[in-house]
Amino acid sequence: MQDFRNLKVWQKAHAFVLDVYAATVDFPQHEMFGVRSQLRREAYFIPSKLAEGAGRETDAEFAKCLYVAQGAASAVEYLLILCRDLGYFGDVKHAQLSDSLVEVRKMMTGFSKTLKA
Repeated sequence: MQDFRNLKVWQKAHAFVLDVYAATVDFPQHEMFGVRSQLRREAYFIPSKLAEGAGRETDAEFAKCLYVAQGAASAVEYLLILCRDLGYFGDVKHAQLSDSLVEVRKMMTGFSKTLKA
């Protein structure tokens, strides 16, 4: 068991969530409970699962939480594409968020390998 706030991957994932919230502030009102809500929920699920994993007793349990976080990251990847294609944010914002997400995913993959070793 460890303090999740000390994990670099959690810090990057948390920063990503803050960026997602900022990017979705001006979404259309009719999306309040639609894609905006879903994107935010899936985004904050990533650092949430990292925090949960850090509180688990074994590396194997932590790894399971990482797998779930990776699934949420895949959902976020699609939702970012959808939001761009719906015109809710442009190519530049999409690229920024996607690049951040890729970095988080790579860190989670590396961390997962470390836990397995």
